[in-house]
Amino acid sequence: MPRGEKEERVTMEVTDEVLKIMEVGLAFRDYNGRISSMDFHSRATNYLVTASDDESIRLYDIQNATCLKTINSKKYGVELVCFTTNPTLVLYSSKNGWDESLRLLSLNDNRFVRYFKGHLDRVVSMSLCYEKDNFISGSLDRTVLLWDLRADKAQGLLRVQGRPAVSFDNQGLVFAVAYGGYVRMFDARKFEKGPFDIFSVGNDDSEAHVIKFSSDGRRLLLTTKAGRIHVLDSFHGNNVSMQTTAVI
Repeated sequence: MPRGEKEERVTMEVTDEVLKIMEVGLAFRDYNGRISSMDFHSRATNYLVTASDDESIRLYDIQNATCLKTINSKKYGVELVCFTTNPTLVLYSSKNGWDESLRLLSLNDNRFVRYFKGHLDRVVSMSLCYEKDNFISGSLDRTVLLWDLRADKAQGLLRVQGRPAVSFDNQGLVFAVAYGGYVRMFDARKFEKGPFDIFSVGNDDSEAHVIKFSSDGRRLLLTTKAGRIHVLDSFHGNNVSMQTTAVI
């Protein structure tokens, strides 16, 4: 892109009609087992990273339909994976049951850059803020930890009363923690004062699995163990839509 020109972004409303005309463009089948996590890089839009039950992390070039690299994590296992601002660095959680550290991994040379120790049970949710190199993690030990990628010790701690699903907004000013049928909204600068707002997720009090802010921060996507997909207004908490899927 020539210097001085602004990137133009195209937006499209995803309706039932739009979904019906979508087709599979590419299929990658070079793994064995369930895909437990995947993440598209926010800026290098042709990169996709995945984690699977065969204890591998794979980096894909989706534009050219190629697998660029496969890294095995047989010792620690791998459950969740996400990019950092640098597309050659990923953050991932283990699932071996004896070491719950999060790891910052260089894909270039298969080297651990940093370990993040603090959780005492499996990490089930994590979210990174690309603007500030901060991230947040939620664990079955019923804690939510706030981190800085440049430091190996947690910068903050929240205790919760269930399995937490967590998400930063794109600017890193607000984060959401979902559990027990509610979404709690926190100001990242003064989270220790508690949530500034709490939203009910209708009659769905099943375990929260994934929560994500939309790119503009106006919506929250929440999936639950009951097989429901909720879209919430992140400012007022009202349920914009809800879909039910088969529980796998």
